[in-house]
Amino acid sequence: MDGVTNQILNIIGGGMAGSEAAWQAAQMGVRVIIHEMRPKVATFAHRTGNLAEMVCSNSFRSDDDEQNAVGLLHWEMGTADGIIMQTARAHRLPAGGALAVDRGIFAAAVTEKILAHPLISVSYEEITDLPSSGNWIVATGPLTSGSLAESIRSATGADALAFFDAIAPIVYADSVDMSVAWMQSRYDKGDTEEEQTAYMNCPMTKADYEAFIDALLAAEKTEFHEGEAASSPNKPTPYFDGCLPIEVMAERGRETLRFGPMKPVGLTNPHSPIKPYAVVQLRRDNKLGTLYNIVGFQTKMKYGAQTAVFKMIPGLQDASFARLGGIHRNTFINSPTLLDGQMRLKSRPNIRFAGQITGVEGYVKSAAMGLLAGRMAASEILGRDLPPPPPETAMGALITHITGGADAKSFQPMNVNFGLFPPIDAKAGRKGRKERYKAYTDRAKEAFSAWLS
Repeated sequence: MDGVTNQILNIIGGGMAGSEAAWQAAQMGVRVIIHEMRPKVATFAHRTGNLAEMVCSNSFRSDDDEQNAVGLLHWEMGTADGIIMQTARAHRLPAGGALAVDRGIFAAAVTEKILAHPLISVSYEEITDLPSSGNWIVATGPLTSGSLAESIRSATGADALAFFDAIAPIVYADSVDMSVAWMQSRYDKGDTEEEQTAYMNCPMTKADYEAFIDALLAAEKTEFHEGEAASSPNKPTPYFDGCLPIEVMAERGRETLRFGPMKPVGLTNPHSPIKPYAVVQLRRDNKLGTLYNIVGFQTKMKYGAQTAVFKMIPGLQDASFARLGGIHRNTFINSPTLLDGQMRLKSRPNIRFAGQITGVEGYVKSAAMGLLAGRMAASEILGRDLPPPPPETAMGALITHITGGADAKSFQPMNVNFGLFPPIDAKAGRKGRKERYKAYTDRAKEAFSAWLS
């Protein structure tokens, strides 16, 4: 920890981005106050008042730092002493090649670390207006309160964009019929027996699948509140493609799910020699192995319809649900127009934005942007200059995208992917995909290490 300054960095929101930003700034010697409205002001998706609570999946996605851009981001965050990645690794669950955690234990551990830090305090209150003075980071995430969202719109002179995120249901493990389902990670990823029980698999015949699709398309769906849905009948509701409700995927074609979350590849049913036509996977959701979430089954079906449709899945005919799926609005700003390269609001440079509200998607990317915002804000307070990471890195590719690399007219939430990186040299580009991705990650690690030093 560097020398402590008397200036305070205020952070609105104690989610992934806010927690990471606070940790990074405090580790640099800056005093931090996190302003978190929960549990005093609840949201429909959160269940606790803990910081960094996971409300959708319990997975941080691929942990492969040589072949996957998300895994590379994991590596960068770990190398930068990131609290989110450190805690995730300390409380990981078996999940094949993915980094999954027990969401309750994870959030409690992050909260404990944050509250124990001598330079961080938490004020449980709702901030309803953008502050006019002081050092601030807005990291309010996908469920920014209505009052603050309105203040952001007023301050920027622009409407906040919106898309819709959906949540997948969670099933009690002991209610799954294991005479039908079986335990196996896709392609048998993972060496230990525990890793091989990270996923349950429910097989479907073609008849099962067709009946399921029919029921899915016919099921009653949740109606949006006034002002939430698309502005005109001819304009589709702006879902984020990485988190589409299953019924929306089914509407795009009857085979879409079978080539998406229900693909039957890389799995062998020990109960039958017949290859399944489709497979529904459930991923362990807690350390005890008592809860499993249905992978890729985000939904906007009404609760009664969910139980009826999901119990059509072989092996889930008697399933009990710890949580049913849901859908919520996710507000984000047009970052390429509104933010500078330091993630500051151009019209109010004392305010930075971080996390999902900037137009990055998911836990890892949100936390990564919190990491950068926290370091940049702390550096400014300490009178130092901290340029963004090089665009050859995963963090650099993301911040470049949201602060100017994307087309402002068509700006939408973005996952980190190698398409955001500057192209590698022609010689490496002629190699196979595995060698090409390795070239991207090798170059990124070298550039990120140089940026940190």
